[in-house]
Amino acid sequence: MDLTPKSAADVPAHQPFWTQSTDALLLTLKCSVDGLSQAEADERLDRIGPNADAAAKRSNLLRTIAGRLLEPLSLILLAAGVVSAVTGDVIGGSIIVVILSMSIGLDTIQEGRAIKAADVLRLSVALKASVRRDGAFVDTHVEKVVPGDVIRVRAGDIVPADALVLESSAFTANEAALTGEPYPVEKRPGTVTGRTAGEATNALFRGSVAQTGEATALVIGTGRNTLFGAAASALGEPTIISPFQRDLRAYGLLTARLTLALVVVVLTASFFFGRPLLQSLLFAVALAVGLTPELLPMITTVTLSRGAIRMAKKKVIVKRLASIHDLGAMTVLCTDKTGTLTSAQIRLARSIGPAGSDDPRASVLGAVAASLGGDSGALDAALIAAAPDAAGGWTLSSRLAFDFNRRLGSVLATGPDGIVLIVKGAPEAVLAACRTSRSGKDSVGFGKAEAGAVQDQIRALAEQGLRAIAVASRPWPGATRPIVAEDEAELVFEGLCAFADPPKATAAAAVARLGAAGIRLKILSGDDPVVVKRLAGLVGLSADRVLSGADISDLNDAALAVQVRSIDAFGRLAPDQKARLIRALQADGAIVGYMGDGINDAPALKAADIGLSVEGAAGVAQASADMIMLESDLGVIADGVEKGRRTFANILKYIRMGASSNFGNMLSMAAAALFLPFLPMLPTQILLNNLLYDISEIGIPFDGVRPEAVARPQVWNMRALIRFAAVMGPLSSVFDLLTFAGLLLLFHVSPPEFRTAWFLESMATQVLVIFIIRTNGRPWRDLPSPMLAATSLGALLVAMALPFTPLAAWFGFEVPPARATAALGLIVILYLAAAELLKGAAIARVGRDKAPSRAA
Repeated sequence: MDLTPKSAADVPAHQPFWTQSTDALLLTLKCSVDGLSQAEADERLDRIGPNADAAAKRSNLLRTIAGRLLEPLSLILLAAGVVSAVTGDVIGGSIIVVILSMSIGLDTIQEGRAIKAADVLRLSVALKASVRRDGAFVDTHVEKVVPGDVIRVRAGDIVPADALVLESSAFTANEAALTGEPYPVEKRPGTVTGRTAGEATNALFRGSVAQTGEATALVIGTGRNTLFGAAASALGEPTIISPFQRDLRAYGLLTARLTLALVVVVLTASFFFGRPLLQSLLFAVALAVGLTPELLPMITTVTLSRGAIRMAKKKVIVKRLASIHDLGAMTVLCTDKTGTLTSAQIRLARSIGPAGSDDPRASVLGAVAASLGGDSGALDAALIAAAPDAAGGWTLSSRLAFDFNRRLGSVLATGPDGIVLIVKGAPEAVLAACRTSRSGKDSVGFGKAEAGAVQDQIRALAEQGLRAIAVASRPWPGATRPIVAEDEAELVFEGLCAFADPPKATAAAAVARLGAAGIRLKILSGDDPVVVKRLAGLVGLSADRVLSGADISDLNDAALAVQVRSIDAFGRLAPDQKARLIRALQADGAIVGYMGDGINDAPALKAADIGLSVEGAAGVAQASADMIMLESDLGVIADGVEKGRRTFANILKYIRMGASSNFGNMLSMAAAALFLPFLPMLPTQILLNNLLYDISEIGIPFDGVRPEAVARPQVWNMRALIRFAAVMGPLSSVFDLLTFAGLLLLFHVSPPEFRTAWFLESMATQVLVIFIIRTNGRPWRDLPSPMLAATSLGALLVAMALPFTPLAAWFGFEVPPARATAALGLIVILYLAAAELLKGAAIARVGRDKAPSRAA
């Protein structure tokens, strides 16, 4: 924790405050156990600042839209649309701009739901605090609490700041959202040596909830200089560009370079041949528009939006559209333990008699004591839930509340066994008060040897991830009276009650399902490493070694990157250590997802490529996440991964089609421009070709995906896509050049006939190849969706019919000879056959390249 002089009244930054003595902290903070005067508090508030988190910066609508417009692909499309309109093609330019506007609009609306993160944070902490000012406790606004204040916290209060306990009475705090520890934590004065927050039994942390008792504490850290504040500050950090956004940007830059190079080549060739400058410029602009995949933003957004709708049906709410792709690309999923792998509901796992075998008596007596004593802790609730009718027939005569100094609590009850004193509490305290143990209906001696055997059993239970309390009793002689601590002696040991935060019934199957999908699971928990190790084994993870937060602190980044490759379980982690582990995985090339629901998970959720939270999670966790699960179950994530991969597979289809059709046709046009004495296609014909082809691909988001395409993480690797283009693009150009040669050398067509014939051949090859490269399998065995078939064949029908209609003159079409048209049909068939033969090799190259997209 960074306790800097500016923000925490000069407390040393190198040493956790809970490891320092009270006197040392009082001296450093220049205060006393009597608290501050109002004047001192006001002065510190002015100097240090309010006990609050910095408001998250919100992007206004114009800034959000501008950010999307500055993406390389968006800039290309915007420039192409404007140039097309300026050079006379107002309709074509308008279409491009409308498509781009729709894409950006859909993206902005879908992601606009996350702008209230700071407001959610403010609702997660206390509004009022009880502070000792001028010698008396007064209520003040939580933002006015300062280091050096003495606060009072009672059951039900939210702790307003990080503080050192001065006094406590039966005080426990629920820190599950901060540290991952599901059990209430006892807090009492004293110095501890452990450097992790989970070991700080003498410290209170902002955002935790007081469950029982009362405590007074010295405020050490406020605002961002708290465990809660450090987690919350993750929301204010710049958002790291996602893998999908990186890939899309890289593709846009590649397209921009190719477009610029092609325009330069065409203009140079036109100048060399002495063609009219305006005609050459229009042709170059038309080529640029033809090479640019103007439908990509819209197809991407529509595909992702459809994925978001499907995922909503699978109980996943998508806050950031691009995260759907990132979920499909995920190679490592890191998850918190409490509430994700476990139910976060403590239950009684075993009731064990003095002999070490299962015996219900201990838990029944414990449930009687919990019910009659009115205890409300998590362990007491688990006892009552296990035996809800245990207190029937019993009446309470007296109770002695649980005392954290004695670590015991007692009830005097009258029931079927007469008047009985029932004691439950920490095993070491209960065992020390026992002189005999239960053996059937009799009692036998209970000495050091017997107590040692019980302690061995408690350690064995701990290794199984179980926490134990002990139960004892003794008959009450004479009349009832108020009980005192001295009555908790000469007890009969009844046995142990062991509690568990068990793994969810679906956890092991979900872990196996994710593993089969190529996703490695790692547990990043704030809980005890022993408990984490046990849980990892139960859900099917490698648990030979578990690294703790203290271990990680001793490792530099390079060493940590090596360790994280082979270790799947981590315990006693601070929030920043979870984020550090995620960055170590990312540095090793992994696409990392993180699932968590606590305040301590916010930095990890922010650092991960894909952040996943759950409904009912801490507000800061939901605000940091990219997706929110309506059901806290890894199986829901597995469903989401499949949807993400299906979505990406359809986007990749469009990219492949652009590589094999647009790119190939533009290469052909550039080659023709160098060698033909006339323009191979008029600018209006190129734009018409491009528009009809774009319409043919509108059905891509609705297309189905083969199972093998979603079996492994989907990685968009630019080098692999370039290699795909290097195979399929030139193949298209080869058949275009054959078309050129046939038209000129065999059929001796005129320039208008040449342009019309090539327009027909170009449209047929571009559209029909969709049905081949949309699938890794044989196209006749894996039919397209009706929507894709309708849009593709409909656009092709329009393109084939247009030169034979009265509209042909508008576009400069002239019907070619019948023999030339028939030859074109043969060329198209040969091209499709060649594409089917080479498709496997081109796609296999993509599949074999496993380099992660961040390295592309």
